[in-house]
Amino acid sequence: MSDAPLISVRGEAVLEVDPEIARLSVYVQSQENDRRTALDRLVERNQRCLDLVRSYGEAVEKVETGGLSITPLLRYRRREGDIRAYQGTAWIKITVADFAVLGELVTRLGDLERTAVNGPDWALRRDSEVHGRAARQAVHEAVARARSYAEALGARLTGLVELADEGLTSGDSAAPQVALASAYGLAPGGAPGEPESIDLEPATQTVRAAVEARFTATAPALD
Repeated sequence: MSDAPLISVRGEAVLEVDPEIARLSVYVQSQENDRRTALDRLVERNQRCLDLVRSYGEAVEKVETGGLSITPLLRYRRREGDIRAYQGTAWIKITVADFAVLGELVTRLGDLERTAVNGPDWALRRDSEVHGRAARQAVHEAVARARSYAEALGARLTGLVELADEGLTSGDSAAPQVALASAYGLAPGGAPGEPESIDLEPATQTVRAAVEARFTATAPALD
């Protein structure tokens, strides 16, 4: 076993970058006295929402259906099984890549009948090059710190024993959100026609990377 001196360090990098995508959650609802009618209305409104989203082409990166339900609503303080209406809900998850259309898309979705919009949730893509850049900077920081320690001891680095990735995280939990809902398909002021686009400012994303490294070094000049 080598008796060469070891220098153990931790390298860290923190990057602040613009988001690459924005995620929206859209909830389309129907409520009717008849179950089949409630389902038919939900299908119509869901399709209307999907048609609107798809009209933006490549600006929308992904569209997914997160879930669908038809729920009986019971009368208040009445015997079990006394149903007053049926409520349908469809959850649509949207990933937008072109922020230039995001404000318009949010308001147009919120203007649809019985539709609620939550978001945007700003994020980086899972395969974003920012993660790799942060990791490389963390490694460079570890090497620079170890070299500085060695020089302070009158020694120099001779080899790498171990390099461990301590973890990589991204996202901003405090990212602002906008919630819009419309019960009758009118603009917020009650006027018919297309609603005005809302201004949305992308939230800065913080990406952190940290590594732990151990280096061998020459004997220190302690005297």
